[in-house]
Amino acid sequence: MSSPIMSPLSPLSPTGSTKANFFRNRVAPFAFEIEQILTARTWTDKNPGYRYEVLTDNNDMEYVEEHYGPDGFDRPDIVDMYRNVKATIIKADLLRYMIMYAEGGVYADIDVEDLRPVSRWIPERYAEADIDLVIGVEIDQPHFKDHPILGKKSMSFCQWTFMSRPGHPVMLKLVEDIMAWLGDVAKSQGVSISEVELDFDEVISGTGPSAFTRAVLEVMSARSRSGTVTWDAFHDMDESKVVSNILVRDVESFAAGQGHSDSGNHNSRGALVKHHYHASNWPSRHPRFRHPIFGEVERCNWNVECVTKWDQDIAAFNSLSPEEQKQTIEEHEKLQKLRAQQAQQKADQQKAAGQLALQPPPQQPLQIPAAQLAQQEELKIK
Repeated sequence: MSSPIMSPLSPLSPTGSTKANFFRNRVAPFAFEIEQILTARTWTDKNPGYRYEVLTDNNDMEYVEEHYGPDGFDRPDIVDMYRNVKATIIKADLLRYMIMYAEGGVYADIDVEDLRPVSRWIPERYAEADIDLVIGVEIDQPHFKDHPILGKKSMSFCQWTFMSRPGHPVMLKLVEDIMAWLGDVAKSQGVSISEVELDFDEVISGTGPSAFTRAVLEVMSARSRSGTVTWDAFHDMDESKVVSNILVRDVESFAAGQGHSDSGNHNSRGALVKHHYHASNWPSRHPRFRHPIFGEVERCNWNVECVTKWDQDIAAFNSLSPEEQKQTIEEHEKLQKLRAQQAQQKADQQKAAGQLALQPPPQQPLQIPAAQLAQQEELKIK
């Protein structure tokens, strides 16, 4: 778990300084790959004078004990909970919220590239003093809000990059909500929180973007004079807006190039960061729902026709008897195996053809004129 963090006091710092802390997460302190080194440099290059810090599995517990122990916020419940959690992605999500609550600044995942200086994150039309949290839309697909799998993640704010003033209530709410949620999950599974088993959607809704979005909307609503704030306020946004002192930027700002939600591309002036997904391997330990024949609905990337077809295929499959379902799966697996064998044979043939093409042409036997041969025989006799 590794998290970059940039730091010398952000535009959202109580001091009013125009510098910022940058914080990031990483799994191993010295295991940076070249891609991660390059993305890290973009933050320091575009924001000179800022402190850039990376928290890892080797120093995260020390950080938590320092800031949430007796000499910090004195929250032994939070310290114990963090110590006992074993799931890497849960610790990574928790840590970003705890860091931002304790220090504020800018958080970005280790594989996020900075495209624009942080000084451009708050448009000039807004007063920095009135902003205490800067976030952006990630997924804006309310059409799927009732979908059994996609629904909970169809409307969400991005939490791989955001900026916060220290002590923001959204951050503490997230930490406390996650503690309560983990306790409930552990109880329902009959295990300790260190032993809970979570799938992809449980992570997303429990600690990830869905949890982040839920906490943001609840804090916005609690602060709002006009009642409950819903996703309707952020659907199809043309430009950024401020709600309850929280600046919400459009999807292109922090989540460009996704191929959905009108996310645009990274070449536009509005794109502030670029997520490379180098470090996004946690789903391998917390798998998505994958149908044995039709695969993952997420592969549709929010395409309505594709999702509709997937739903229809699933409904047709579920209408079969258990015996028919088993037979259908077996036939599918045989077909997949055959296709894999054919693909391998084709690859082998292409490889063999390529090796043959690289071989030098066979050498022709040396043709010695008859007169020369006769002369050589004559020399041998002599």
